[in-house]
Amino acid sequence: MSYLKKIEYEIVLKDSFLVIHGCPKCDRKTHFKNTKKFRVNANGNKLDIWLIYQCEKCKHTLNLTIYERQKVSSIPKEEYQGFLDNNEQLAEMYGRNMQLFRKNKADINFDSLDYDFVKLHETLETNESGEQLLITINNPYQLKIRPEKQIAEVLGLSRSQVKNLLEKKEIELKMELPQFISIRINSSRFYMDE
Repeated sequence: MSYLKKIEYEIVLKDSFLVIHGCPKCDRKTHFKNTKKFRVNANGNKLDIWLIYQCEKCKHTLNLTIYERQKVSSIPKEEYQGFLDNNEQLAEMYGRNMQLFRKNKADINFDSLDYDFVKLHETLETNESGEQLLITINNPYQLKIRPEKQIAEVLGLSRSQVKNLLEKKEIELKMELPQFISIRINSSRFYMDE
């Protein structure tokens, strides 16, 4: 009897995005990192809330706008308290929120990302088409990682080996959404026993 093994992975960031930004003190573009702190400013009954980033070289700060001119009542109480307490988990969550960086027109340094592939689940089904492996990789942060590199890292191969297997059609690749790829392997050679 033949089987279809399905494994689902997700790309998980180990740390917040780094920002490339012109630093007035360094007088050039440098890397700014998440301080895991917030700035909360009240003006009457309106609030402004920023996530504070800092130049790695001189410590000059860059504020990324989270909320602008919002009523306190429009922000969930737990989240608001997290801003006031400089909650590190909340700061990490915002430091990985692609929408926040787009909204602030912040230039993310995609070359220095530290991430892992985390296995979410695995299933085994009977299959009439021979031994097959179906791997899906979810990229929730829409990181700019070439599909061949993702496949290579999951399978433990070099990128040139993956390109060769794709050319030979031993591996089929589908881009289902910008942040989601699936790989079908029609060879028992890659049957993963993890």
